[in-house]
Amino acid sequence: MDKKYWVPALEKAHAVIRLVAEEPSRLKLTELCKRLEISKSSMFSLLQTMEALQWITRDRSDAYTLGMHFGRMGHAFFSQYDLIDAFRAEAPAFMQEINESIQLANRDGSEIVYLAKEAAPSLVQMVSGPGTRLPAHATGLGKMLLSGLEDSQLQLLYTEENLSSLTPFTLRTKRELLEQLDIIRKQGYAIDLQEGVMGFNCLAAPIYHSGGHMVAAVSFSMPLHHWEEKREKALSGVLALANKLSFSSPV
Repeated sequence: MDKKYWVPALEKAHAVIRLVAEEPSRLKLTELCKRLEISKSSMFSLLQTMEALQWITRDRSDAYTLGMHFGRMGHAFFSQYDLIDAFRAEAPAFMQEINESIQLANRDGSEIVYLAKEAAPSLVQMVSGPGTRLPAHATGLGKMLLSGLEDSQLQLLYTEENLSSLTPFTLRTKRELLEQLDIIRKQGYAIDLQEGVMGFNCLAAPIYHSGGHMVAAVSFSMPLHHWEEKREKALSGVLALANKLSFSSPV
């Protein structure tokens, strides 16, 4: 792996977490320093930060265990597989009713990752199979998922004003993106008008899991010539499917 952009502090934190996970409630600051050959001052800063983030916690003897953060992350990790199974069970009926393809995706940074697809019996298809990645700002699914973030998180995610374009219709600036995300939050769904793929429009809706947090999104994609005819029915369908796949309402 190219380590040009390697972050040593993150590597140290990773080593601490792995060791704590392997030996919970057995290692204190001094022992961690010794085992990992990290100075006491550096280790102290790492532990203080990770404790504040709930990555680790101290027991009564000042030994460390994994914190609540990893419990939540573990739940989210395994829930995605339950979610894929649920999608595969529920999506076919909705696809058959609308006769258009349905996608399931989650977000990884500024990209979306397609998790599953229920393809309509059509020769014309978007390239959106499991594992495919696209810029989040250029898709209905991505904009839906980005709308679940705070503005401060979005500013960290998008440090430049200009955004990359996939088609002539892709949002070009961060300002345009933020304005559209405000609309999406109010209306509860997202629209992609040939922004990710020429000739295709999409309607996306959010999936909420434990605590009312948005964890994924589903979308209907359709060729442009079906849009006016099917838009309203597809919107009702994608909202109903998202509701079926959600464990709770938004916070």
